[in-house]
Amino acid sequence: MRWWCLCLILVAPAAIGAETKDPLDSARWEEMRKQFFPGERVVFDDRVKVSAPKFAEDSMNVPVTVNADGLRDVQEIVVFADFNPILKVLEFYPDRAKPFLGFRFKLQQASPVRAAAKTSDGVWHVGGAWVDAAGGGCTAPGAGRAAAGWEKMLNEVSGRVWSAPDLSRRVRLRVMHPMDTGLAPGIPAFYIEQLVLRDNRGTSYIRLKTFEPVSENPVFTFDLPAGTETAGPLVLSGVDNNGNKIASTIKP
Repeated sequence: MRWWCLCLILVAPAAIGAETKDPLDSARWEEMRKQFFPGERVVFDDRVKVSAPKFAEDSMNVPVTVNADGLRDVQEIVVFADFNPILKVLEFYPDRAKPFLGFRFKLQQASPVRAAAKTSDGVWHVGGAWVDAAGGGCTAPGAGRAAAGWEKMLNEVSGRVWSAPDLSRRVRLRVMHPMDTGLAPGIPAFYIEQLVLRDNRGTSYIRLKTFEPVSENPVFTFDLPAGTETAGPLVLSGVDNNGNKIASTIKP
């Protein structure tokens, strides 16, 4: 009897946080797990909250908010959509920011939209939401290309910082870019690959790796924790897949 009780004590912790059946019941989940997290520990976790509309009225601009603030020591967040022709949407590294991000992306058809947050212990915590869509978000040309002289505004940045009552700060950035997927006839892939937000000392606050499904003229929203002090204004830098540079200063 004592040996049986000891086994229970030793075995029970191994079951805590074990991966269970996909709560979104996607036929492609196992494929997603193997592609994005080969050999790594993955758990479904309600603390990774993905907010998105149940139906995407505009498949080229689907608003999504990811909030993993309930986890400790989030190192990286990966966002992907099971049934998109280009699966990965972005990678977010909240170096000195909260693990919170708002953005818009293109959705080709109804799909789970997932966010996986990796904590310092190497575990991936996955949350998600189903989004229905009329379709075609990834294969339609961007509307901005129809405007004359759009190239002159390429990589222009606008941004703003707000102070919240809890002394945290919200930052919102927009970068003018067509973010072409390469799936529209006659239009090659042309998209932002990397964005980094630093202060004058070079301290990194966020890093983003973005991919073709991010919406045209992308807008990103994130939060700095209460008490965060920056050395002067924030500086955004980046590059697109054609080597065009992005550089701007975001003043408080």
